[in-house]
Amino acid sequence: MSNEDKGFFEQAMADVIPLSGQQQTLYLQPQSQVDKRARRDALAQSEENPLSSDFLTIIPGDTPLEYKREGIQQGVLDKLRSGRYAPQASLHLLRRPVEACRQELYRFIMLAEKENLRSLLIVHGRGRDDESHANIVRSYVAKWLAQLEQVQAFCRALPRDGGEGACYVTLRKSAAAKADNFERHAKRSR
Repeated sequence: MSNEDKGFFEQAMADVIPLSGQQQTLYLQPQSQVDKRARRDALAQSEENPLSSDFLTIIPGDTPLEYKREGIQQGVLDKLRSGRYAPQASLHLLRRPVEACRQELYRFIMLAEKENLRSLLIVHGRGRDDESHANIVRSYVAKWLAQLEQVQAFCRALPRDGGEGACYVTLRKSAAAKADNFERHAKRSR
């Protein structure tokens, strides 16, 4: 380093206070791998699950659950309501905490979509009064299903499948099912 460079360096460092000679290192106990893995999994689930458990409008027990996404034909909802789409899988949420229901419902819908299932049955229970736990879960299920893009429509189930304490859900077709359907119908038009 030349004398000129040394002078510039000393001038630039004139107002710098040197660190004390004492080392101040804090050593922490390492956390176990299980804790890290569990925390990472919980964080991943909370980030992935878009279903909100905040403000809820309780649906009265005598009001049937029914929803149809925009663009879905009324005939789809009518067939669903009359039980023409046999449930391919079911989920029982009876006597479970709301947060557990939220996690299980999301996992169930994602798994059903992955397995190319279209018709589902969700048993949520039915309470005698509007403030009962079963009716709160029922209201949350209606809210959560409407939040998921995969859900095309849902309505209350027939008495043989749970009546007011359950609902039928129909999911949109997967890309593979759409391609298969196109192939099947394209062969007929030739």
